[in-house]
This record gives sequence, structure tokens and C-alpha cells, in this order.
Amino acid sequence: MTDTTSATPSVHAPPPPSEPSGDLCIRTMAMPADTNANGDIFGGWLLSQMDVGGGIMAAKVAKLRTVTVSIETMTFRKPVYVGDVVSVHCSTIRIGRTSITIRVEAWVTRRKETGLILVTEGNFVYVAIDENGHPRAIAKN
Repeated sequence: MTDTTSATPSVHAPPPPSEPSGDLCIRTMAMPADTNANGDIFGGWLLSQMDVGGGIMAAKVAKLRTVTVSIETMTFRKPVYVGDVVSVHCSTIRIGRTSITIRVEAWVTRRKETGLILVTEGNFVYVAIDENGHPRAIAKN
């Protein structure tokens, strides 16, 4: 008997790294107030923590005020639970004339555990601005 079914390729994210890359930018704890209607940590809360961390890195690199302009990719790999310690690690991917692309990874340490687990990752784009909110060139070091 021959198999006539055709297998469709499955789309999966690449395997996660085993440890954080980049600088630790923020660390916080997921609290009950950060949950959605189902009792899970709200993805928007996690995204905002990542944006804060990425913004810290972008401002450090640009040595100017920066604002978020886009998120190029975002992969939610695992859930975050109340009581998890969330660590946001960032590294610079690209520096343009006025923009900076930052790789942002969110890792958690679960209660009663010591290992880190990658839960979310993405590429965030920030633009350096002047005091009037206009794009400003980033000095090349």
C-alpha cells in the first residue's frame, strides 16, 4: 500500500539560543496586575517591557533621545507566568543615519528554578530625534 498523503512543511521558529545575548537592560517580575482576562501574562505587557529595554539600549548607543518606530519581527515562544522574573537583553544589529535596530530578547526565570528560558524575541527599530522631535543623525564613533 502506498501513502498518497502529501506532507505539508511545518513552519516553526528556529531553535532558541541557550543563553541570552547582548546586555541586560531591565529586570522585573510579572505580577497579577499584568494578566489578561484568562489569567495569563498579557503579551502587551511583555512587549512594553521589551520596548523599554530596547529604548535604553538605543539611547545608550545613539547618545541621543530615541523613539520606537517599528517592530520588524516578534516571536512569542513560551508563556510568562505570574512570579516569573523577566530579564530583557539587547544587542545592536544595525546603525543607520538616524535609526538603530536593536535585537531584544526576553528571558524568564521561573519560581523555584534557576535556569533561564527564552520566551520572546524581536527586532525593534528606534530613531534618534532632536528636542523638537525631528530625526537627528547619529554620530559614528
